[in-house]
Amino acid sequence: MHRFLRPQVLLPLGLLVLTAAYLLVALALVNGATRPERKPFEAHPGDFALQYEDVSFTPRGEALTLRGWLLPGSTGAPYLIFVHGIGDQRTGNDALELASRLVQQDGYNVLLFDLRAQGTSDGDFVSAGEFERYDVLGAYDFLIGRGAEPGRVGLVGRSYGAATAIMAAALEPGIAAVVADSPFAEVRDRIARETARKTPIPQGLVRIFLPPADLFADLLYDIHLDDLKPERDVAKLEYPVLVIHGEADERIPISEARRVHAAAPTGSQFWTLPGVSHADAFPTHPEEYLQRVRAYLGDRF
Repeated sequence: MHRFLRPQVLLPLGLLVLTAAYLLVALALVNGATRPERKPFEAHPGDFALQYEDVSFTPRGEALTLRGWLLPGSTGAPYLIFVHGIGDQRTGNDALELASRLVQQDGYNVLLFDLRAQGTSDGDFVSAGEFERYDVLGAYDFLIGRGAEPGRVGLVGRSYGAATAIMAAALEPGIAAVVADSPFAEVRDRIARETARKTPIPQGLVRIFLPPADLFADLLYDIHLDDLKPERDVAKLEYPVLVIHGEADERIPISEARRVHAAAPTGSQFWTLPGVSHADAFPTHPEEYLQRVRAYLGDRF
């Protein structure tokens, strides 16, 4: 038995164990990032005296069922699609209160829906925007089928939803406006920060596991992290966007939004809010938020 304790045996065995542990951590990172918690609704259209229609549709190019509410505004008015954040649902971050103001005071038609694997929509995993951008495009296609006109549809996204909105808009010229509240610039930084926030693993150490995580994401979920760069996709748009970000955001640093804005088309606006945390601009400054969003949308439509 002593022969198996020799260095020439122990060294390869130790390397094998370390490699296996390295790959298992990377696999756990990917699986954790693709399995968000489903949260219940925080409000209902009836709470704001809103008329609404329960609707369902499919992502562009897929048979999955997505569910939402269509809030009718004035006849002939533009349509807005709200895109929520990761691990959230259509009512998160006071979305219904914001929608109620835009519907009742400005006449916009608003669609709030749950992205795949979140809220009440079907789906088994999330994909950092890889497939969610097609959820947004499915929402756009649904509205076009209901009478919306290309060029009269805009997106209002927050956090992960803001990044997803940018990536979806880059694929559909019929989308004419994007409000990006607290976006990230590229997904790898986002994964590293979120993993460090939810686990004892420091952010710098998380990055060591990203190369095999890329491979597992591709092989197991068909997610290509290299493709998920809102900073790159925003430059493809042919119109200005509105970027909003709190300076006290610890989940997505304001430096990420600065990168998105710097890459955005000429004329894009960047509203920063001192002391405001992640995706908290509307709850803390509702009147100014509405004023800025209305002004931007008014220019686009």
